[in-house]
Amino acid sequence: MFDRSAARGVQAGEGVFSFRNICRAYLDCRRSKRSSVNALKFEMNSLDDLLRLEKELQSRSYHPSRSVLFAARKPKLREIFAADFRDRIVHHILVRYLTPLWEPSFIYDSYANRVEKGTHRAVKRLQRFLRKATSNGHTRAYFLQLDIKDFFTSIDKEILFKLLKKKITDPDILWLTELIIFWDCTKSYVLQGDKDILTNVPANKSLFGKDNKRGLPIGNLSSQFFANVYMNELDQYIKHTLKVRYYVRYVDDFVLVSRDRAELAACKAKIGQFLADRLKLTLHPRRQKLLPVSNGIDFLGYVIRPNYILVRRRVVNNLKAKLKAFRGSGEKFRAMVASYLGHFKWANSYRLTSSLKLREGNGNGL
Repeated sequence: MFDRSAARGVQAGEGVFSFRNICRAYLDCRRSKRSSVNALKFEMNSLDDLLRLEKELQSRSYHPSRSVLFAARKPKLREIFAADFRDRIVHHILVRYLTPLWEPSFIYDSYANRVEKGTHRAVKRLQRFLRKATSNGHTRAYFLQLDIKDFFTSIDKEILFKLLKKKITDPDILWLTELIIFWDCTKSYVLQGDKDILTNVPANKSLFGKDNKRGLPIGNLSSQFFANVYMNELDQYIKHTLKVRYYVRYVDDFVLVSRDRAELAACKAKIGQFLADRLKLTLHPRRQKLLPVSNGIDFLGYVIRPNYILVRRRVVNNLKAKLKAFRGSGEKFRAMVASYLGHFKWANSYRLTSSLKLREGNGNGL
């Protein structure tokens, strides 16, 4: 879930690059990254480092440090540019300022990286829409599910910056926004892990070769926020131009529901054209579904129907594989199991959880 503190913004009468504001951002950032090596190094001399960061921001001499480049294998092979802890603090400063400017513009049913939203609320909201569209299962309805091809590596930086400029009046924030968007992380990084794995990342899913014109690094708080600003253009088009009543989006995965199949088919064509014309994005050709609601909607790790929700089979299989491969016991094992059971509890999963007979320590029993 998105950091609740970001929604509070900068207090009135306080400079955006004031030491107090930088300290708040540091504490927000430390909550989630305290155990990382970079965070521990920063903490050893945090006062001096924060004072130095204040000076650099106020004089506009700040520039991002080298990122750590590595490959993530799951859920699929991805290229990750992890920002330095110091730069993460700056991302918090920026997002803390921008969030109150943009939140009133976002539609209610955008659920990624926002306070009081998240995957579980998106799933429950979609089920509520299915019930309404089908009159609790008594009327036939359809869903259109789409997502964006290579979303984060396809975001056009010039378009993004123009969108953000519309609401930014503070010249310091405008400078920092431009700096972060157009910083080329492919020119300044430290390689971590197996280089050969990274060579297997497809070119369309990499930030290399984009001439710094397209693409944002996955995982940065700033990138997550920028993605919502970018996709807000699509949200507004679907809700206010196409006037779709039942619509839910999580990052670049979105679902429309209607009793009229032809209406959804027409929406798909219009959405594809809008994305190409306004945002220079493309619908994923193999991830387009226009089906009866009765088929169930595979969305955010669940299969959703009007009257019940099931855990996606892949999620269950992943848990079984981890349990069989797990070595050791104690907190790590309990945390792993608790995470999955926390996912299961949002579904109709009583029989599933009852069937998982876990033996703490080896996890071999099911």
